[in-house]
Amino acid sequence: MYTLFGFKGSGSAAVECALEMTGADYRIVEAASWEKNAALEELARVNPLQQIPTLLLPDGTVLTESAAILMHLGLAFPDSGLLSGEPSARDLALRGLVYIAANCYSCISICDYPERYTTMTDEAALAAVRAAARATLHRHWDIFADLNPVPAGGFFLGGDQPGALDLLAAVVSKWSGTRAHLKASRPAFSALLERIDSNPAVALVFGRHWQTAAEIPTGA
Repeated sequence: MYTLFGFKGSGSAAVECALEMTGADYRIVEAASWEKNAALEELARVNPLQQIPTLLLPDGTVLTESAAILMHLGLAFPDSGLLSGEPSARDLALRGLVYIAANCYSCISICDYPERYTTMTDEAALAAVRAAARATLHRHWDIFADLNPVPAGGFFLGGDQPGALDLLAAVVSKWSGTRAHLKASRPAFSALLERIDSNPAVALVFGRHWQTAAEIPTGA
């Protein structure tokens, strides 16, 4: 059985969706750096950074980093549709997963915790760091949308069902005003994200994670 360390409204939602699509047995341990409970100690033992999602594999191997976890599940369960069996399509999905992790997810940490990225302590300085990070984040999403044209015919980035790249894009774009920005700047891509949200398999998990529109911190 897989063990997923995660929390409502966090990046673990993408991995939870992926696990549902694989049909694998898994359990969830609700842990997050902003929730000081006993589960946080369990998370710290397997991931000293206390970041979520963290996935404990059935053989005891610990996987961290959302993109790496989704790649593992897509390769371990080739019939799940998380990754394409066609090499070039799979390679583009892998590139997209790394792109989001490196260029988008990283900016969100700065938006959430600007004090970690400057020696200034006054609120004006922190607000400036946060604003710059958000502007960079939105620019990176515009580039991502341009690099990943919306498929015709109501399909997803992963084909006729949401794949690993769809899942990570749908989750990470929920934070720091990205959805509102994309609705104005890249309406076709915004519509794709909404289509991913409404897919029955995704909606089941997202309904457990986002019962309100409030945004919460995303990781550690």
